[in-house]
Amino acid sequence: MKNRKHHSDNAVLGMNRQFVPTLPEGITERARYQADTLTFWRSQAWMAVFFSVLAAGTLIGLSNPHWWTGIVGAMAAIGVRAFYLGSDERKMVWLLTDDMLFGPMGRKIALSNIQKTNVVWTAVQVVTISGDKHMIRYLPDPDAVKAELDAARA
Repeated sequence: MKNRKHHSDNAVLGMNRQFVPTLPEGITERARYQADTLTFWRSQAWMAVFFSVLAAGTLIGLSNPHWWTGIVGAMAAIGVRAFYLGSDERKMVWLLTDDMLFGPMGRKIALSNIQKTNVVWTAVQVVTISGDKHMIRYLPDPDAVKAELDAARA
């Protein structure tokens, strides 16, 4: 295990993760986007409610007398997911500069390479010309971030 080589893009077991991008010398940050803790927990709560209703409804539709287990299972699954992913998701930072968008894990997107931006619930989806999609998640005001990105592209 001591002689094992780790690559910079290896995220297995939490190794070598870079949540906050480092800007090259001389580049100025125009805006910083980071997940909001309250928005993160609110999103998890809504997902738990949605999947609880979906699971219970499915079990009721199948005439299962233990439909309530769908609620328990969905709540448990989303709860475990939230605690497992939450600390990492809330550390993710995106930086906007005059001509680039820098993201976690070494992501770099030229503003001229962005085809469009979409608001998806509490996130902004950035779609590149080549079809790559990146999510800036758990934003308190995703519409404002979308507007800012669109203005920077113009």
